[in-house]
Amino acid sequence: MILIDYKSRTPIYEQIIENVKALIVSGVLERDAQLPSVRQLAQELAINPNTIQRAYAELEREGIIYSLKGRGSFVGSSLGELRTVQQKALLDELAKVCRELKALDVSQDIINAAVAQVYAAEKEEHANDKL
Repeated sequence: MILIDYKSRTPIYEQIIENVKALIVSGVLERDAQLPSVRQLAQELAINPNTIQRAYAELEREGIIYSLKGRGSFVGSSLGELRTVQQKALLDELAKVCRELKALDVSQDIINAAVAQVYAAEKEEHANDKL
């Protein structure tokens, strides 16, 4: 299910893109699953069909979906493929942040400690979930 935050500063088409990616990563949409038509999704979300078309075009450009003329749009990336793409994008973003921190004379030890803290907090959260 695609949810749009109309109060968000993030453009609606980008929210649609992120929603579709999240549905694939979570396993709700599997490879070759058909997406709602542009018209259908525009009606459901009460937004302009051109916005949906723009999101679908971007997803297709990224190789996440593919279109068949007269049949609609389908998921083109498997869960593993999309995770790999997202991991690379996030690692690239992390590298950029690390370069910025280095330029601000933040030591590698401090950066490593921040990353370790994130993993430790997540591990603790999972341990609490099991109780």
